[in-house]
Amino acid sequence: MDWDIRPERAAGIELREVTDGYVAYDTARDRLHFLNVTAMMLLEACDGRLRARELPELLAAAYRLPEPPTAEVERCLD
Repeated sequence: MDWDIRPERAAGIELREVTDGYVAYDTARDRLHFLNVTAMMLLEACDGRLRARELPELLAAAYRLPEPPTAEVERCLD
């Protein structure tokens, strides 16, 4: 993974809050994704300003984790 990219949410993604998280509907691909609160936080952080390498630290700070969840962020971005 290129950790220097500045991820951005794809155009045409519709977001809705549901009881246990969020759903993201990709209109271009006709795909529905179920997101937990952490995945939604990452999606909102992907606005083109932060580099991918900054995202694990963002989550570590938000959840007061002892280590940044680098592998988990990579899977989510993939």
